[in-house]
Amino acid sequence: MSEHPDVLFVCVHNAGRSQMAKAFFNHVAAEYGFDFSADSAGTVSSDDLHPEVIAVMAEVGIDISGENPKLLVDEMLAGQPRVFTMGCAVDSQACPSLRMETVEDWGLPDPKGQPIAAVRHIRDEIRRRVETLIEDMALSSPSPLEGEGRGEG
Repeated sequence: MSEHPDVLFVCVHNAGRSQMAKAFFNHVAAEYGFDFSADSAGTVSSDDLHPEVIAVMAEVGIDISGENPKLLVDEMLAGQPRVFTMGCAVDSQACPSLRMETVEDWGLPDPKGQPIAAVRHIRDEIRRRVETLIEDMALSSPSPLEGEGRGEG
């Protein structure tokens, strides 16, 4: 991953939604041959990823079991072109957007302790949004591939 990612996904604990978004973003960007990268962090870092999040990502062939939650530091925000929060209803006092001037919030529910079907739904919604984001980024930036790697269908 580049030193300064193109996108930063932030949630409160960096143990679920932002980790899924980062994993999908990096996976999909690489799959389509785009030189985009993402990172993630939390305002109140957790010790471990939520086990249900690791499980549902494994179901789609993405192993995030080796990832660790990271604490958001001001240097991560400096000059960051795109910052997405995952939803501030979980803990409004620790809401990541309180530290940011420009942020896009995806308003997703926290997967922690949710039934596996609900976590799958959150995962699938994150993937859909990430794919749309990458498509928008690809359309707005010149691609050296000129049509290659985009895939059809």
